[in-house]
Amino acid sequence: MKLGMKQRLVVIGNGMAGMKVVEEILATDPEQFDITVFGAEPHGNYNRIMLSPVLCGEKTINEIMINDRQWYTDNGITLHAGTNKAVVEINRTQRRVLAADGTSADYDRLLIATGSKPFILPVPGHDLDGVLAFRDIDDVERMLGYSDTHRHAIVLGGGLLGLEAANGLTERGMQVTVIHSNEVLLNRQLDVEAGKLLQAELESRGVNFKMPAKTEALIDNGSGHIKSVRFADGSELPCGLFVMAIGVRPNIALAERSGLYCERGIVVSDTLQSYDPSVYAVGECVQHRGDTFGLVAPLFDQAKVCAKQICGLGVAGYKTQPTATKLKVTGIKLFSVGNFLGDAECDFLLFRDLKQGVYKKLVLKNNRVIGAVLFGETSEGAWYQELIEQAVDITPMRSLLIFGQAYAEPLAGVNKEPLAVLNKEPLAALNKEPLAGLNQERLVALDERPLAGINKKPAATNIAEAA
Repeated sequence: MKLGMKQRLVVIGNGMAGMKVVEEILATDPEQFDITVFGAEPHGNYNRIMLSPVLCGEKTINEIMINDRQWYTDNGITLHAGTNKAVVEINRTQRRVLAADGTSADYDRLLIATGSKPFILPVPGHDLDGVLAFRDIDDVERMLGYSDTHRHAIVLGGGLLGLEAANGLTERGMQVTVIHSNEVLLNRQLDVEAGKLLQAELESRGVNFKMPAKTEALIDNGSGHIKSVRFADGSELPCGLFVMAIGVRPNIALAERSGLYCERGIVVSDTLQSYDPSVYAVGECVQHRGDTFGLVAPLFDQAKVCAKQICGLGVAGYKTQPTATKLKVTGIKLFSVGNFLGDAECDFLLFRDLKQGVYKKLVLKNNRVIGAVLFGETSEGAWYQELIEQAVDITPMRSLLIFGQAYAEPLAGVNKEPLAVLNKEPLAALNKEPLAGLNQERLVALDERPLAGINKKPAATNIAEAA
């Protein structure tokens, strides 16, 4: 196909979701589109979820780059990257986008992948120097600079991002305190027991906690820089770096200005189209069937569907699947998926080995697994997630389900080998003690009573409560 006959595809957003769509398009039909990409950061496409390892020194910026600038050149993609290249206007009548510096591009198909913006707690002092979010490369570089010049850091938020930031800054030698509005860390992913195990592990690494706590004000040192944080209980902690990690909100301002229909995010159909059939959207900026998104797995699933639709090959629509949570802190194994709290109609399978720091919990309803929390040993996480997604009837293997696939599936006839042969030793011998004696608890008592009183709250949304 000649160059002039190609359709024009413009992508607003140079992050993981938008570029995954572009990669899928190139793999499907590399000659169909002239592609132009606008990005507000002066980089190629990098792996944002690996910023935590960069902060703690395990990775470099170059090591987390997915597509450097040369990749765009090699694939014939025009890249406009930098603060002045951020798109400020979409003219849907003329099918044209305009960047801050006046750069424009016309489109036949437009893909919006503007991601999300960190939520900033509107307390007095939130605009002081030394108050940062933890969202991009620039944030990480500034945090690294503060770690060389300041001693005390406070991280607001006991969710995934906050704990990763706290661990990274601790590794860099800062004295770090995490402030959280709930008494349980990762309360949107973990139950009380797993949350306490996680807290104990992080405390052993030098991270401090103040929770539950409410931030009242950030105190100025007299020169426009933060010096301390005051809490609702009247206490105060010294602070040279304050990191806000209390959730994100879809970045929809540009879409709203252009007249696209938005609620919490840009509303899209199962084909990832907006209400304008020439405009698609993916990632953290979208709202699909009432849901918004903050983890990478659903973003990549969206990208695959969207690419097929843009190329005119779409048959299947996007469907949200249960998404697992993993913490990117070296040495801490944690997995959570689905409805991990359950309700009065649920049964619970539990395994505890407190000496080894292992805790496992499966939530069952109507003989199906609907949720799982694993701490300390997470190798079976993917299998449990598969059971959830496929709504497998676990009745035949219920008695050994908590011990994993190798032991449970033979009971369901999946594996014809005798159970005792799987590891060449009897099951009860795996820990050199009778199975029912692990932690002096009876095995079948691990489950058969509903834990009706643990927590009646439904799973929460992507936006964390302000601390």
